[in-house]
Amino acid sequence: MKEKVNVTWKEEMAFEAGVNGHSIMLDATEKVGGRDRGPRPKPLTLVSLGGCTGMDVVSILNKMRVQFDAFNVEVEGEMTEEHPKYYKTITINYIFTGKDLPMAKLEKAVSLSQERYCGVTAMLSAKSEIVHNIIVNES
Repeated sequence: MKEKVNVTWKEEMAFEAGVNGHSIMLDATEKVGGRDRGPRPKPLTLVSLGGCTGMDVVSILNKMRVQFDAFNVEVEGEMTEEHPKYYKTITINYIFTGKDLPMAKLEKAVSLSQERYCGVTAMLSAKSEIVHNIIVNES
């Protein structure tokens, strides 16, 4: 299976990306010649990771018949100092809200995503240390 995106230069440091029929504007800060009209490319890598693993976890928990009131994936990356700069450490916080959520099933869903299903995790883990936490808030 192939996927293709198109990234077109607009002006200055701005690019428009076409992804799955949607447009995303990318830009840099004013400090480096942009006008801050969109996100930078590297943080979008963290968005991809959060979306990939989040979708996995929801799908797995649905199959396990685990219901929750809210779910949030918070992803934080720590950059290297030297070029090429990349995320040397990535922390994923899986934040669930619900009543009497079964921690063993939450842990299993997260582990399956991280170790087997999330392709973004597989790609990034070749260069980055990825750690995760599960946080449960009772509703």
